[in-house]
Amino acid sequence: MYKNNLFIITISIILTLFIFLICVGIGGIFINPFKYFNTESNYSLILKLRFFRILTAFVVGGSLAISGMAYQAVLRNPLADPFILGISGGASVGATVCIVLGLAHIADLFIPGFAFVGALVVLSVVLLLARGAGKEYSTNIMLSGVIAGSICSSILMFMISVMDLEALHSVTWWMLGSLSSVNIMILYSMIALLLLSTVILYLFGRDVNALAMGEEMAYNLGISPKKVSLIILLIASLLTAFSVSMSGIIGFVGLIVPHIIRKIFGVNHRKTFIISVFMGGAFLIICDTFSRTIIYPQELPVGVITSSLGGPFFIWLLNRRKKI
Repeated sequence: MYKNNLFIITISIILTLFIFLICVGIGGIFINPFKYFNTESNYSLILKLRFFRILTAFVVGGSLAISGMAYQAVLRNPLADPFILGISGGASVGATVCIVLGLAHIADLFIPGFAFVGALVVLSVVLLLARGAGKEYSTNIMLSGVIAGSICSSILMFMISVMDLEALHSVTWWMLGSLSSVNIMILYSMIALLLLSTVILYLFGRDVNALAMGEEMAYNLGISPKKVSLIILLIASLLTAFSVSMSGIIGFVGLIVPHIIRKIFGVNHRKTFIISVFMGGAFLIICDTFSRTIIYPQELPVGVITSSLGGPFFIWLLNRRKKI
C-alpha cells in the first residue's frame, strides 16, 4: 500500500512539473522554457514573469484544492467548497476592508491577516446556523454557506460603491479572480504555509478518515472529533484566506479537483491531501493559461474560467445526488 501511494504521488509530481514547464512557454508567443536560465536571452524576463505567475497559480490552486478536500471530509458533505460555503467571500470582505482602510501599505501580510479574520467570521456563522439540524445538517450547512456568501457579496458591493476610481478598478478585477499581479512577499509566505499545512493534514490523515465516517466512529477509535475538526477547519480557512488575498475569489477549484481525485484514487486522506496540492495546482495552471491566451492580446480573469467549468459541474453533482 505504501509503495502504491508513493508511486501515485510521484506520478502526480511529474505530471504537474510537465504541465508547469509547458505552460511557462505558452503565451502570446511560445518560448522555450529552458531559455529562462539563459540570462543573455531577450526572452528571459518574459519567462521570469510567466514563471512567477504560474507559480502563483500552482500555490493558489493547490491551496484551494486541499482546503476543499478538508472541508468535505470534516463537514461530511461532498459539495463543500471554500467558494460555496462563503469562506472565500468572507476572506474577500476582510481583505477589501484592509485595502479601503489603507492598511495594506503598512505591511504586506495585513491583507491575508484581515482575510483570515473574515474567513473565520463567516465559517463561525455558517456552523452556528447549521447546528442542531440533525440529519439535515449537511443540507443546512450548504444553505447557510450560500446565505453567508450572498451577504458578503452585498457588503463588497457597498464598499465598491464608495471607493474612488483607482481603487475601484483594482478591487473589481481582483474580485473576479486574477493572477496578473503577484506580491512576492505574500507568495513566499503562502508557499511556506502550504508546505506546513500539507504536512499537518497528512499527519492528521487517519483521524480525518475516521471523522469522515462519522463522529461515533471517531470516538470509538479514540479520536476527539471536535479537536480534529477545529484544527482542520482552521488550516483550511487560513489557506483559503491567503489564496483570496493573492488572487481574489476563484471559485469551484475546491469542488472539482477533490471529486476527481476521490473518483480515481479513493478516499484515503493521507494520500488524497498530497495529491490535491499537485492536481489542484496543475488544474489552475491550465485554467490560467487559457485565460491568458483564449482572447489574446486581451486577458480574462481566471475566475471566469473556473466558474464556467464549476457551475455545470456543481449542477451535475446535485442531480447525481438526487438520483442516488
